[in-house]
Amino acid sequence: MIRHLTAADFRTMPWANGKGVTIEMAREDRDGAMLWRLSRASVVEEGDFSIFPGIERNLTVLTGPGFDLVGQGLHLAARPFAPVAFAGDVPLRAVAVTAPSDDFNVMTARHLPRPVVQVLSAPARLVPPQGGLIAVYAPEGAELTLADEPLDWPGPAPAIAVTIARG
Repeated sequence: MIRHLTAADFRTMPWANGKGVTIEMAREDRDGAMLWRLSRASVVEEGDFSIFPGIERNLTVLTGPGFDLVGQGLHLAARPFAPVAFAGDVPLRAVAVTAPSDDFNVMTARHLPRPVVQVLSAPARLVPPQGGLIAVYAPEGAELTLADEPLDWPGPAPAIAVTIARG
């Protein structure tokens, strides 16, 4: 099945650390625990990222210049349309924030295979893993497509494709 979601389907919620808001676009829980979540947020100033024990994270800057994520021997450059992955339970701080940046976030439970996050700039045929799904976020139209069957992405505007195994 293929589902198309728009801003009317999304919900705004506070960050876990209370210092901003996120737009949750899609989420799947099992037995009261998050399996995966797709969201969008803005980083407008330097500060700590929320801690999510047992969660793997992936962030892709969509607009703005980006920023750096630093902490515990890590230094990740979060730049436009260059996905970066990190553990959700490692304390990280956004630094070198010179202007607001919007980003697309993928969170998955650590016991699942890590998601594959890629930037699409041309037409593509996307095939979900057995029992999993493909999610494609088109920032230009703020639309999210979820599919548990092969999906032909028309391109050419940049989009973020995520392959999620559901465990």
